[in-house]
Amino acid sequence: MILPARRLREDFPILRSTEKGRWVYLDSAATTQKPEAVLQAVEDYYRRYNANVHRGVYRIAAEATERYEEARRRVAQFIGGDPRGLIFTRNTSEAINLVAYAWGLDNLKEGDVILLTAAEHHSNLVPWQLVARRTGARLRAIPLDEEGHLDLSRLPELLDGVKMVAISHASNVLGTVNPVAEVARAAHEVGALVLVDGAQSVPRMPVDVQALGCDFLAFSGHKMLAPMGIGVLWGKPDILEKMEPFLGGGEMIGRVDWEGSTWREIPWKFEAGTPNVGGAIGLMAAVEYLEKVGMEAIARHEEALGELMARRLRELPGVKVYGPSGTRTGIVAFNVEGVHPHDVSQVLDEEGVAIRAGHHCCQPLHRLLQVGSSCRASVYLYNDEEDVDRLVEAVQKVREVFRVPG
Repeated sequence: MILPARRLREDFPILRSTEKGRWVYLDSAATTQKPEAVLQAVEDYYRRYNANVHRGVYRIAAEATERYEEARRRVAQFIGGDPRGLIFTRNTSEAINLVAYAWGLDNLKEGDVILLTAAEHHSNLVPWQLVARRTGARLRAIPLDEEGHLDLSRLPELLDGVKMVAISHASNVLGTVNPVAEVARAAHEVGALVLVDGAQSVPRMPVDVQALGCDFLAFSGHKMLAPMGIGVLWGKPDILEKMEPFLGGGEMIGRVDWEGSTWREIPWKFEAGTPNVGGAIGLMAAVEYLEKVGMEAIARHEEALGELMARRLRELPGVKVYGPSGTRTGIVAFNVEGVHPHDVSQVLDEEGVAIRAGHHCCQPLHRLLQVGSSCRASVYLYNDEEDVDRLVEAVQKVREVFRVPG
């Protein structure tokens, strides 16, 4: 493999070998495990300089503010964006909701179109459904081909009347990577804005907002080694400056009178209330860890493991693998003939292999696949070929337990 996964695992307390043998974690698409460097950074904040930011002038408050804003600059640098456009949120879902409400309610009207894809996570579908209901706008989807790639043959037609394109960079079910830059160029030609759901791409590959050509990028810290409860919305500053706040309250105000209020400059206009300071500091530590490992290397490692995992599972009789037969991320969805995904997951857990089972917050996509749910195995920088072997052996055990033909 590209990365020394065995050595990297030693950085993760929960993944270290035990007397009972190594536990195989294959659910990083849901959340990643945390290295010592991140755990220590968060603990250091709470032990040494826990204070609210942007308010106190005493020593530890100043240090907390400095580190919080340093995290903003470092995360913005990680994605090639202007720090003025980087807003800390709780997660990808909140970041997308921020755009849907703060931009959508003021800029969409009856007859306008929001263009999505047929494979969107609920977090990039439901907010637009809610805003469309209130504005009279309509949703439209880019279809998929047989392998799960976007079918862009009708893109010019699909862009007719579109004001916002909201598209996932990488599918959390199929493992496909979408040609976001190509879609963004076409969208901008008709005057539409582009929001990219980067929840499954920012942790796994080099992502540069300038290269993507997007107007907004949303992603979550917990999927890239950081704590839960910290996410990011990056937006072009000139667009954010024209948007009204999403949430009101402390921290985001300039002046408050009974008659009305004014707002702080971006990005603080969109960060009402006490932020997740420890989470932001943990995210900065995660970014530093990922950069040290190397995002190009992580992408190649995931691609190699994902392709290996898909190929090995396809070789098993009675196992159906969804998504492309070639290049993918390290996410593979599959089903075992006649066995419910929850039963597959339970047997695998007994074999020391942790995967996800369900619809993965992608019910419309599963209906396209003509299944109610699926199993999903997802690797990360701490996985290797041995983990793929363990997965395949455990799925063989499922076939034996449930007497799957073949």
